[in-house]
Amino acid sequence: MIGPIVDKLPMLCSEAEISRYLRARNWNTKKAGKMLKDSIKWRLEYKPEKIRWENVAHEAETGKIYKANYSDKYGRTVLIMRPGFQNTNAVNEQILYLVYCMENAINSNPDHEQMVWLINFQLWNTSSISLKVTRETAKVLQNHYPERLGLGILYNPPKIFESFWTMIKPFFEPKTFKKVKFVYSDNPQSLKTMAELFDIDKLDAAFGGRNACGFDYEAYAQRMKEDDKKMRDFIETGCSPSLQPSLMSELQQSDSPASDPGSEGSDEAAGLSSGDEAAAASSNLKIIDDEAAAASSNLKIIDDKMQQDQPRQNTNDVANGDTKKQK
Repeated sequence: MIGPIVDKLPMLCSEAEISRYLRARNWNTKKAGKMLKDSIKWRLEYKPEKIRWENVAHEAETGKIYKANYSDKYGRTVLIMRPGFQNTNAVNEQILYLVYCMENAINSNPDHEQMVWLINFQLWNTSSISLKVTRETAKVLQNHYPERLGLGILYNPPKIFESFWTMIKPFFEPKTFKKVKFVYSDNPQSLKTMAELFDIDKLDAAFGGRNACGFDYEAYAQRMKEDDKKMRDFIETGCSPSLQPSLMSELQQSDSPASDPGSEGSDEAAGLSSGDEAAAASSNLKIIDDEAAAASSNLKIIDDKMQQDQPRQNTNDVANGDTKKQK
């Protein structure tokens, strides 16, 4: 439907994927095409599908980000974020772990394209603030995971956080801000919101639920290793949900993922040591670049089709499931 690029990255060029990129760029086909092309190049260089638990296990020790073992009432994956439990200083490593968590959340629940973020402020203070991490986080999420956030809940943020929230606003797009809710445990309306979204018996006690289990690093590590095995099986059988088989042979030449998602020279960071491999990667990127440019022009076809069925979701009520269910 959008040209020869479909043969190389069918999942990134499916109608559902293109719809997300179009929505992220307000149905501007030129901007959406460029965004899609940049994401394809980023995936080829950064290799997010190759990140494994052993690459990020040290980042996960405190449970600063982890996937909950329950979904919300709409079936969306729940990512729990606890910025007060930050345990490392390297921005690249922190972003690597974030990408790992995003990939895992997406691949483990393919029936729902959006997810929910529950952000807890236990132990959070001004020393937890890092504008650099915030900026890099916003860049990766907005550029390469558009329209993946269905709802973000800031649970019991301290008063001082409101000033920080105003400070980081320029890093995020307006539509992202509309998906964020401030929730307070002493506010009846907030409690009602949580009850409408989650099964209180399963919801963590830290968010007003009755589940007192908390984060168990060893148990979580086992879950992630099992998920990694499923991903390896996908790749080995040529059914990766992220990249199609014809590109896998090249991606598998490198054992380690890149450490800097914004680096133009990430081939070296990804473990490409020989000139031949680097040249091959460069050649393939040129092919993708050319084909993505063709895809950009053909996005008009998708645009015309989707304009007939514009999203009818009320953007003021982002709690009501993801847009995939609205069609």
